[in-house]
Amino acid sequence: MTNRQVTRTRLFAGLCGAALTLAMLLAPGAAAQTATTKRPLTLDDLAKQRGVNDPQVSPDGKWIAYTVSTIDVEKDRRDSDVWMISWDGADRVRLTSLPDSSESMPRWSPDGRYLAFIATRGDEEEKKKGGQVWLLDRRGGEAQKLTDIKGSVSEYAWSPDGKRLLLVVDDFDPKSDPEKMDGWKRKTKPPIVIDRYHFKQDREGYLESLHSHLQLFDVGARKAEILTSGNYDEKSASWSPDGRLIAFVSNHEKDPDRVDNRDVFVVEAKAGAEPRKLTTFPGPDGGRPSWSPDSQSIAYLQGDEPKYTAYNLNKLAVVPAAGGAARLLTTSLDRAVQGPIVWSADGKSLTFVVQDDRVTYAARIPAAGGAIEKLTTGRRIVSSLAPGTDGRFALLSATANEPAEVYVLENGHLRRVTHENDEWLANIQLASTEDFTCKAKDGTEVHGLMIKPPSYVAGRKYPTLLNIHGGPNGQDEYGFSFDRQFLAASGYVVLAVNYRGSAGRGNAYQKAIFADWGNKEVMDLLAAVDYAVASGVADPDRLGIGGWSYGGILTDYTTASDPRFKAAIAGAGSALQLSMYGSDEYVAQYDLELGPPWKNLDAWLRVSYPFLHADRIKTPTLYLGGQSDFNVPIIGGEQMYQALRSMGVDTELVVYPGQYHGITTPSYVRDRLQRYRDWYNKYLMPKGTT
Repeated sequence: MTNRQVTRTRLFAGLCGAALTLAMLLAPGAAAQTATTKRPLTLDDLAKQRGVNDPQVSPDGKWIAYTVSTIDVEKDRRDSDVWMISWDGADRVRLTSLPDSSESMPRWSPDGRYLAFIATRGDEEEKKKGGQVWLLDRRGGEAQKLTDIKGSVSEYAWSPDGKRLLLVVDDFDPKSDPEKMDGWKRKTKPPIVIDRYHFKQDREGYLESLHSHLQLFDVGARKAEILTSGNYDEKSASWSPDGRLIAFVSNHEKDPDRVDNRDVFVVEAKAGAEPRKLTTFPGPDGGRPSWSPDSQSIAYLQGDEPKYTAYNLNKLAVVPAAGGAARLLTTSLDRAVQGPIVWSADGKSLTFVVQDDRVTYAARIPAAGGAIEKLTTGRRIVSSLAPGTDGRFALLSATANEPAEVYVLENGHLRRVTHENDEWLANIQLASTEDFTCKAKDGTEVHGLMIKPPSYVAGRKYPTLLNIHGGPNGQDEYGFSFDRQFLAASGYVVLAVNYRGSAGRGNAYQKAIFADWGNKEVMDLLAAVDYAVASGVADPDRLGIGGWSYGGILTDYTTASDPRFKAAIAGAGSALQLSMYGSDEYVAQYDLELGPPWKNLDAWLRVSYPFLHADRIKTPTLYLGGQSDFNVPIIGGEQMYQALRSMGVDTELVVYPGQYHGITTPSYVRDRLQRYRDWYNKYLMPKGTT
């Protein structure tokens, strides 16, 4: 299905005249198309998938703005543009299309006359300033640059009267233009001087005294004034409905690097005002603070005590804006709450997203507390709740066979309005995804997903891949995964297992691996493999394993524990955990969870067993990583590559230049998938099959 595109000028000129309508129907005969006429997914399809994000409903409830990300194969880059679609899904328009400029965060002005977005545009000198806010006038015309801030705008929000913007501005890094630095003025970049406890961060690099602060921007005068300052990072700011106050999240501990104690603050919306801390919980309070319609209360997410930072399970809380004790509304819900949090127009209830076993769903709870009402159902993932009019919502929804699209939730039902990927998927036969449950050897129940090849035949045994998610505090869920679909299309059964430490199964399940890495998770992963073999689906002689980040770490743990796997892939992983202390960005977690190595060496040696007992690993293993990864530095893969190479085990190391923890350059993403398939095929597929 495709929407008919109409011109932006026509829409923004007030939508006069006869509306362009769209027949949301399949082409004649398409409905009768069967799976036998469809083709398998290929690597070329990677560039055809369109990423839909950030739906925002216009104040009159008639339009939904959203972004669509695409891949430019020739330029080897990703691009993101702003689109709009009418509430009924009939009319669709592309609002931005400037080459070499990605747009994000579309936000309506309160009167609906303007649509703003963040973009980095202009010549190289302009782009050095970072992202700025641009403005589209609904009456027509090209986008105009609104802000010209020294420093990059990472977030913004319209004031209720539309006269000001609240900006979150990342400090300008003078080293980005060393020739203009006082006392330096050379082309060569100056030395990096570090004096922080948490001194490195993926993508950001080495951390100096650069932070994020709030500014107020007068739209009419086009002038900004500083609202907050200091050696803190202010994020997730929002206006009170009466326009007097601003709520935000920040960590104002004496040394914010040492403990994750973020709090909700409020500050008057005027320069020189002093922020006031509202929350007192000695752990992370976060999400985007959400104001009640009467500006008297603020809803937010309360996490766990700091030592559980890697296994956090958020709860919904409300605190009086004037100060006072916070109330937890979801204490009886042993599942994580996700934002955005949306108050009803009458202030009597709140709507949010719940992360449950392999799914997420929208839910509602009375503001005074009480039973939680489930608003969406089924094996799907929902996110990005955006309030409309009359209690309606726009949101993103995805399933195992459908990438995220914009839906509307009205009258208790979901209705799809965008069809960005229909044309691409119309001729593709996708893999099937099924639930499964098994038991680990200690009796723990483990849940997962089994993805079967499109040509799957019952009774036949298939080469099977244990595909391990990262985190560990995440989950394999009923969302669209190109990687899983691609591997299944290549003839593999794929197992996606929510081992202990994963989200979606409650507090105890999440925290079961605290300070005990590579033990219970391996037990759970092997139980899933045993299940697949016992059920007659997996060929026990053709088993593979692989993952990225904590999935790569668990690959090393598992192959050092069990020799049954004939091929392994460890991406962005580590095995000699002792060497990660000071090498990666997790020093605060290490100190709180394991203790410093000089105080608890035995624990560090225990969790480093894949490297210290690398001679147990007989599985041919492919190691991959980003050259600039500060999350799990490439040294983690290099050490294991060297160990296996020294012992004569088949191995290979692939380093992606200029890439961080997440590989983003399109050609590298494709290359990685190609290498996945080639490595598995080499060891798991009979000669002559691919």
